[in-house]
Formats: sequence, structure tokens, C-alpha cells
Amino acid sequence: VQFYEADSVFLDTLEGYVGGGLRAGEAVIVIATPGHRQILEERLRSAGIDVASAQADELYIALDAEETLGFFMRDGWPDDACFFELVRGLMKRAKRDGRKVRAFGEMVAIMWGRGEQGATVRLEHLWHQLCSSEGLSLLCAYPKTGFTQDAASSLSEICAAHSRVLPH
Repeated sequence: VQFYEADSVFLDTLEGYVGGGLRAGEAVIVIATPGHRQILEERLRSAGIDVASAQADELYIALDAEETLGFFMRDGWPDDACFFELVRGLMKRAKRDGRKVRAFGEMVAIMWGRGEQGATVRLEHLWHQLCSSEGLSLLCAYPKTGFTQDAASSLSEICAAHSRVLPH
């Protein structure tokens, strides 16, 4: 997980994470806002990665974070079965030919920004379960602007659900 102040720092991390996976022959699932996906894809192309080819081969699967939330959120809370069905379906596509898979999810940052701390922590735990059972490498990122002093216990839970906290 990365907590960041500036989008440029976050995008540097995301470009390295996604580009590194694609260069290593891994499949990468990116669930992000349209703006972040656009900038990421421009950066990947500038770095010599054929994004269109990667998409055609399902090495790069990109989804809109808000739309994706709509697939599994029920009454403000993640529906476990719908979440697992969605992500396992994506994993099946990405794992073709025995490829390793890494993912980036911005859904938690969107939820956190809306003040849905409990649902955010729950979604983090669902991702953690998938990482453990599927061998998935996952990057999450949160803008620091969404954190206040009263969010300290949830922040602690978010950090506990990750194997590493990246500097901003």
C-alpha cells in the first residue's frame, strides 16, 4: 500500500509496478479512475510498452474503479460472493498460459474518500484473502488528503492488511 500526497509520486509507483509486471511477462489488472488509467497508459507507451497489444493478449486488463464497485457493492458494503466472482473471473482471464498476475486497485481510495471507512477495511480484507489464495500481488494507494485524526484505527487496519507500506 502507498499513501501519497502528490499524484505524480503515486503515478511513478504505479507506472513502475505495472510496467515491471508487463516487462516480466506477467498479466496486470488495473482498476482505476479514468484519469489515472489514461495517464498510466500514456506513460507506459512512452516507456515503449505496446499497451494495445497487451490489452489484446489480456496481459493488461483495465477497468473503471467506480463501475467495478457497482458490480459488488450492496447497500454500501462489499458483497463477498459478488466480489470474489468478479475478481476470480478477471484472474482466470489474466492467468492464461500460467502467467503470474499482479493487480492495482483504486476502489479502496474512492471508498475511503467518501467516508466509507468500515467498507474500505472490509474490501481490503477481501483483497487480502484473494492474494493469499490466488498468489496475487496487489498494490493499493490512498491519497493522504482522505485521512483525518479520527481515522487512525482504520488506517492501522489498512496497514495491517498489507505486507508492505511504501513511502510517499
